Amino acid sequence: MKIAIYWYRNDLRLIDNPAFSLAAKSCDFLLPVYVHDKKLDATNQWNFLRVGEHRRAFLNESLQDLRLQLINLGSNLLELAGDTRVVLEKFRREHGIEQIFCEKIEAPEELDVIQDLIDLGFDVKSIWQSSMLDPQALPFNCNELPNVFTQFRQQIEKQRLRFTAPIESTGPIPPIPNLQNSNDLKFNFVSKNFGKLFEGGEDAANEHMRQYFDRRLVDSYKETRNRLMGIDNSSKFSPWLAHGCISAKSIAMRLCDYEKQYCANDGTYWLWFELLWRDYFRFLHIKYGNRLYQSKGLSQEVANLFDEKSFLQWTTGTTGVRLVDAGMRELLKTGFLSNRMRQIVASFWIYEMNGNWQAGAAWFESQLIDYDVYSNQGNWLYIAGKGTDPRGGRAFNLTKQANEHDPDGVYQNMWLND
Repeated sequence: MKIAIYWYRNDLRLIDNPAFSLAAKSCDFLLPVYVHDKKLDATNQWNFLRVGEHRRAFLNESLQDLRLQLINLGSNLLELAGDTRVVLEKFRREHGIEQIFCEKIEAPEELDVIQDLIDLGFDVKSIWQSSMLDPQALPFNCNELPNVFTQFRQQIEKQRLRFTAPIESTGPIPPIPNLQNSNDLKFNFVSKNFGKLFEGGEDAANEHMRQYFDRRLVDSYKETRNRLMGIDNSSKFSPWLAHGCISAKSIAMRLCDYEKQYCANDGTYWLWFELLWRDYFRFLHIKYGNRLYQSKGLSQEVANLFDEKSFLQWTTGTTGVRLVDAGMRELLKTGFLSNRMRQIVASFWIYEMNGNWQAGAAWFESQLIDYDVYSNQGNWLYIAGKGTDPRGGRAFNLTKQANEHDPDGVYQNMWLND
């Protein structure tokens, strides 16, 4: 009798989940588990919570949806709390479960946990599954990934690569093992969605995708994606992608079907283009690993010193610069910010306030409901000039940005007069 744990991480879905599918085919009993690691409840080195209320609310909704789906298929989801290593090691000692299946995440902290579990005696099978293109499908080894995104994109397009096909179904799910004395490990969470701009979970993700393409919003994606306001202006897939409620492969396949039905256009290309950027930041982690988390990144200069007073002004939207303050207040209230505003406020923090880019990245980690370890790190390195772009950092002209993206001050008035 073979018993295994499936450890959910950033892959809170059943559709196109290769790691979960492999687990279901490999054992007689399977225990789906999610661990609320205590380190995410603690304050970071900058003295604020690593996971803020908006991000946590979306996560809890996504877990509730996943649990209901598993129950409907004869399984369930066990939520645990504590140090991931300690909690899972307790399972190994008390119940003899030594095999773990999970998603592979190529970031230092996440890789360290995997190694610690292996050192404790677990047989861990981690499967890469978060990108649109599998690393094996690339025309080069990830260690030879071009440092410039344009060169990467050109090689992908030259080979006419679009996406790796998602798996069709998980198949039957093995029953949960009968574990004694495990009631004390159950941990129930109450979901509270503060902003209600997005609803967590795989069902909500698939419904959003259906409506997005049925309403043909993708046709105008290129023209509208940089607007500061409006739910329909950009794809808004990012919260569900970040938590793994939907896969990039599933979106890319739906996009391909759309192009077959209505023909490709600038909007469909640019949506694929942005999904490719997302992949690029993932593959950069495979190539550079820990170097992306150093103060100097891939550059020769370390980050600016941290100043607590200026950081408080930036995070609370009290810098006195209207466009920046509006963006930071929107982030505080909703846990979301348009891509254009993220670049604007990040640039202002680094270049106008001489702020520490790592502190800024940590604030986004705490606040954003669509926080993604790869994209967050990659974008902050890009703005700070500590990534792979040979042109250096991105210092935005605030007057130019306001004139182009909020000429009548509607966005600024919305958040500053609230």
